[in-house]
Amino acid sequence: MDISERVKRAVAEVLLVPYYFMAGRLNFNKDTKRMELLCNNAGALFVAATSRLALKDLGNLSLPNSTFHHFIHRPGLYKSLAEKALLTIQALLLLRHYYCLFVLLVFSVTRFSCGSFSIGFMTNHGIVDGKSAGDMFENLASICRGEGLKAKVVHNDRTYLKARNPPIIKYPHKEYVNLSEISSSASSFTAPDQLSPSPLVFANKFKYIHKLFSFSPEMIKSLKGKAQITCTSFEAIVAHVWRARSMAVFDNLEEYSTVLFAVDIRSKISPNLPDGFVGNGVITAFATAKVGDLVKKPLSFSVGKMKEGRERVTDEYIRSVIDWLEVHRGIPATRNGNFYVSAWWKLPFNELDFGFGKASHGGPVLGGNDEFVLLLSDGKSMENGGGGINVWMGLEQEKMKRFMVHILEI
Repeated sequence: MDISERVKRAVAEVLLVPYYFMAGRLNFNKDTKRMELLCNNAGALFVAATSRLALKDLGNLSLPNSTFHHFIHRPGLYKSLAEKALLTIQALLLLRHYYCLFVLLVFSVTRFSCGSFSIGFMTNHGIVDGKSAGDMFENLASICRGEGLKAKVVHNDRTYLKARNPPIIKYPHKEYVNLSEISSSASSFTAPDQLSPSPLVFANKFKYIHKLFSFSPEMIKSLKGKAQITCTSFEAIVAHVWRARSMAVFDNLEEYSTVLFAVDIRSKISPNLPDGFVGNGVITAFATAKVGDLVKKPLSFSVGKMKEGRERVTDEYIRSVIDWLEVHRGIPATRNGNFYVSAWWKLPFNELDFGFGKASHGGPVLGGNDEFVLLLSDGKSMENGGGGINVWMGLEQEKMKRFMVHILEI
């Protein structure tokens, strides 16, 4: 069976039974000022395409590639919510995933001239986070292999994360900013009632220099040794990038620099979210410090701040975040030099097998803004010296020059 038809039938006949809500639509309720998921069975969108290119023409698949934008169908960018499909499938063997607002899920299948194909997914981060999306796509891959659904139960009950009444906000939550305090042009996070711009708009709007920095397993081991305390690869790399970026971005040593990052709350909230929970089960954690301290103190200082940021996320803190967001409708505070780190290499898209073997590449379609730093897989198997992490980021030209000096100080 042709891959396009195989994916289409797998979604229509099997996947959308437990994931029925992905065939619905999003609606913005102006009275409650909340997004609503309408399970109206309006249907998913499937797009099949062919390309005159061969897979080899795309170059090194592990490197960010602007060509990948063509393998994601973005339906109805300027349509109303009621007209937009939550699930779109476009058939082109690359795997990529781009989160955008309002469209719940887009599948894009494209066949190349060499016989390879790509499957592109686009989801709404308000509906699923990386873990939920990964579980859903693993289910789809299993169906395409003829093995059926992997998940026994899919939990779509959002009341697990419902705000308290009345709200009880116990912390200041400086990791978020009220929407009224920031214009949409100042952040890559959009308000619920705003259209999400194309990643190509981001790339063209700002004159940034974008570069990929590779950290081999040996370099990561060296950073963890310099940390002087037990830490994860994520904590060591982000702490190092945070220091180097702060040196490049800030001139005043008395200013505060903040790094934001997502924390999975499934096992941190009480009661724990059930296995098979489909939703956005992450909140924004943060580490903040004076630029002068980051610059003058050893790496162990910034690693310690990273660990404090993670340990801050307790059940009480999570509930306070939920209540704060209910009251203020805020977004992560990526402004004034602050930035957000996403650990993309931990997501399972490289491992997906639709019946033709594992993917040659699985990763995000990248936009061009300096508020996000992505940690990506090096694209190599452990047998071929893999296990490293690529850091993708953008900065203004002069700041990037300064950053490149400090990022190599390992």
